[in-house]
Amino acid sequence: MSQSRLKGDAPAWWKSAVVYQVWPRSFADGNGDGIGDLQGLIARLDYLKWLGVDVVWLSPVFRSPQDDNGYDISDYHDIDPDFGTLADMDVLIAGLHQRGMRLVSDLVVNHTSDAHPWFQAARSSRDDPKRDWYIWRDTPEDGTAPNNWMSRFSGSAWEPDSRTGQSYLHIFARSQPDLNWANPAMRAEIWRMMRWWLDRGIDGFRMDVINFISKADGLPDDPQGNGQRFYANGPRLIPYLQEMQAEVLSHATRPLMTVGETPLTDVETARALTDPAGGGLDMVFQFEHMGIDMDGSRWKQRPMDFRALKTVMARWQTGFADTGWNSLYFGNHDQPRILSRWGDPVGHPVASAKALATVMHLHRGTPYIYQGEEIGMQNLPLPTPADLRDVQSINYFNSQMAEDPRRDPEEVMQRIRPMARDTSRSPMQWNDGPWAGFSSVAPWMPLHPDYAVTNVAAQRDDAASVLHHTRALIALRHDNPVIALGDCRFAEMDHPSLYVLLRQWGDHLAVMVANLGGAFVPRGEWAWLPELPLALGNIAGAPSHSGALQGLRPWEALVFMGEAA
Repeated sequence: MSQSRLKGDAPAWWKSAVVYQVWPRSFADGNGDGIGDLQGLIARLDYLKWLGVDVVWLSPVFRSPQDDNGYDISDYHDIDPDFGTLADMDVLIAGLHQRGMRLVSDLVVNHTSDAHPWFQAARSSRDDPKRDWYIWRDTPEDGTAPNNWMSRFSGSAWEPDSRTGQSYLHIFARSQPDLNWANPAMRAEIWRMMRWWLDRGIDGFRMDVINFISKADGLPDDPQGNGQRFYANGPRLIPYLQEMQAEVLSHATRPLMTVGETPLTDVETARALTDPAGGGLDMVFQFEHMGIDMDGSRWKQRPMDFRALKTVMARWQTGFADTGWNSLYFGNHDQPRILSRWGDPVGHPVASAKALATVMHLHRGTPYIYQGEEIGMQNLPLPTPADLRDVQSINYFNSQMAEDPRRDPEEVMQRIRPMARDTSRSPMQWNDGPWAGFSSVAPWMPLHPDYAVTNVAAQRDDAASVLHHTRALIALRHDNPVIALGDCRFAEMDHPSLYVLLRQWGDHLAVMVANLGGAFVPRGEWAWLPELPLALGNIAGAPSHSGALQGLRPWEALVFMGEAA
């Protein structure tokens, strides 16, 4: 069993930890070229220490053509020049450890870049030793694909390769060919690479779409869909993860943390994946709550329903009550900004950002904060198709225009804007100076227009800011095991805007009540509330104890804590 999953009297360290995601291209520019890099991150470590986070999850900084912003890796053992050098990486690891923080690295091993030497060798000949490191099938004579699976970035999941007359599988972009995990030599090379990074000092892995590594035998057509039921959570997923434990993680000399990104996964599967008796992962990123405001597609939105959110979150809290562990997140580099998505960025930007943060942090699980979330950053405006930089959005736009060239591009952009990944990837807003303190030159991507008002420097000087509230939520978790480890129960499930959580750990009780709406909710609209002192509120003027609470103002969130009666 790996050091990340050791059982004993004390709960695993990551159960009480708070993780901060750094998407490096937009975090901080240290060398003045307009692109965020490792030197910029190193210069901001004291800020992360002040904020109180325990772990930095670093999105990919490996050598890459950057077709998918680093999730298309061409060399797992080197740093992309945009981000720095291996020496910079060593300084970063040491700097985090000196400050009592840990580094979790993205691990992207469902696929590589088509520029990776492995794939270059594999495509050179059907007889090359690395040919079977990827997934190839004969291209039908009529030019169609080997099966009807669709890429998650639009179009077929197969790309014909004229050099050998076969097609290769790519669940994502055509420049991201899927690795063939059924090949033991390929897996052995992955294990060697992981051990190499652990030897350099990293403290774990965030495993990108790790539940896609086992495909269904025979790669059958999917007459009822787009193939996703045949490439997600396949028959050998857990055996592969168990092999990873045996070959890599079990040899670690310090406690690690592993988290698997697992789209298309239900509670029972997630329980199996995080079962300490042999699931292979410490925790998962599940996506069910991220689909509540989607009408069957990322590009078709529907109004947010907080009753549905409570139902989904309760299902996952109940599912992990007796085994496994869950990640808590409302945003990351693949999601739009949560304030723009679920909050009220016009009428109540500060209160709604704080309320949503409070709701997320008060569940049982490990919270993840995406850079800028702690100051209430909003979606970057995307006026025209020329403003799109992300391959997912660009491919969707192009596919829609190809279907009907007479279509108004603005109609397609209206679908893209609210959910595009570009919206959350604008540069971090550090201050109100030139280029928001992100760089000394024009950044690689436009700044959000509100950076002069919404920035770290201004909020550090404002005790009522989103930043200070986020810092208080982190401290609350660190100081109170009931927040990190206590049982989690829900109340008022049918109320459209009330979100009520009851947490208990032995004799310790915490109750969170939040109003996720723009109208006052009087006390009479919910039932039982124990008499407890106020521990944290997001709007000035909250009562000092729950007994004096008359109702919740728009976007008010309160946490009461004390001894259970």
